[in-house]
Amino acid sequence: MSKAFASAGDMEEKNISFTQVGEGLYAFTAEGDPNTGVIIGDESVMIVEAQATPRLARKVIECVRSVTDKPISHVVLTHYHAVRVLGASAYGAGEIIMSDTARSMVAERGQEDWDSEFDRFPRLFQGHEEIPGLTWPTTTFSDSLTVYLGNRRVDIMHLGRAHTAGDAVVWVPDQEVMFTGDIVEYHSACYCGDGHFGDWADTLANIAAFEPKSIAPGRGDALVGEDMVAKALAATEDFVTSTYKPVERVVARGGSLKEAWDAVRESCDEKFKDYAIYEHCLPFNVARAYDEARGIDTPRVWTAQRDKDMWNALQN
Repeated sequence: MSKAFASAGDMEEKNISFTQVGEGLYAFTAEGDPNTGVIIGDESVMIVEAQATPRLARKVIECVRSVTDKPISHVVLTHYHAVRVLGASAYGAGEIIMSDTARSMVAERGQEDWDSEFDRFPRLFQGHEEIPGLTWPTTTFSDSLTVYLGNRRVDIMHLGRAHTAGDAVVWVPDQEVMFTGDIVEYHSACYCGDGHFGDWADTLANIAAFEPKSIAPGRGDALVGEDMVAKALAATEDFVTSTYKPVERVVARGGSLKEAWDAVRESCDEKFKDYAIYEHCLPFNVARAYDEARGIDTPRVWTAQRDKDMWNALQN
């Protein structure tokens, strides 16, 4: 291959930031690597997104311990992807929460996703030997679930399909702050390989309807203030639309996957080439957009072999 597959060549450690997004609310960010949210209640702490390995989770725990000694009682996983869930064991939480749909996706494709992502992003899986296995929730919900961390109310909701079919968001009403997972990104490419392009804008609108004062996105800097929130929501929608529309046009005229790839590069490269993991995401995004435009509603399961076959097809 002339270029490294996905992020196989990205072995440079990222600088960590731990940003307050509200009273007792924090975003752990790392220059476009997966983010983690922290919600401090009266007596315990909730984590939003577990990281890819226990090794990476311990970096989050170090940051948590810099601001509180309260025990970690809950881990919320906004979706099933390996880079988000496989570090969960490090927190020692009694409750691990996912949507019903996210749990079903762990059962359906969790191992395949783990195997695929391991090859896509080896840096994030350093220390993978500690992962005890697939992460399963102790609690699931269909539309919404409310958890009280003492007096602090936390609403966990499914607002629509976007990054995956089972996406959850976490809303802290006393501070009007939302943790969105990968539905929203900031100066980072959206990974759409398991996404639903046709639903994504509506789900973003559902988030905007809460009028969040701050958002902890899935990747990129914490979004503090309504101006930053609005900017990120608009940029995320632009990224998704700019990816899908060219593919839709190619499919309408009977074009090939390679033609769709070329059309997306023409549409997106200039606007988004400096976004984190842009080159990583692009082939998966095009492949999924090509399927959706042809009427395939449920994203096909990614495997390590499918990754390689798709990558080779696009390079030739």
